[in-house]
Amino acid sequence: MVQTKTLQARKRIALIAHDHKKAELMEWAVYNKTVLKRHELYATGTTGKLLEDTLDVSVRKLLSGPLGGDQQIGALVAEGKIDVIIFFWDPMEALPHDPDIKALLRLGVVWNIPMASNRASADFLLTSPLMHQEYDAILPDYGQYLGRKV
Repeated sequence: MVQTKTLQARKRIALIAHDHKKAELMEWAVYNKTVLKRHELYATGTTGKLLEDTLDVSVRKLLSGPLGGDQQIGALVAEGKIDVIIFFWDPMEALPHDPDIKALLRLGVVWNIPMASNRASADFLLTSPLMHQEYDAILPDYGQYLGRKV
């Protein structure tokens, strides 16, 4: 039997940006302000404060990424409390919390979460008709994985 999770029309969106990508995310957010205001926004550290100030909208702010914010977002994904991840990451800079970033992106894939990693993919995701209506996301079946003997 296929299991699904219904994503409501009002999505819970995690917004994350590395330092060198924060300005780009803010530009994108201003351009998409009307759409973003219809959803519940979550963000790591400084990105959350910048989004609140820039958009004049409430954002659930978590810790800074390097201090555990990426892992907090990952935990929310695993708990089914995040519907979409928009993560403007910097591919040109190695960061001390790269393992946390990789773990967050892995959880997004594990739980079939729509993710965007740059402006173009974020534009496509945000303008999809599915973004603004209920959507039944198929949940992967990990029963065989969980049932195997170690």
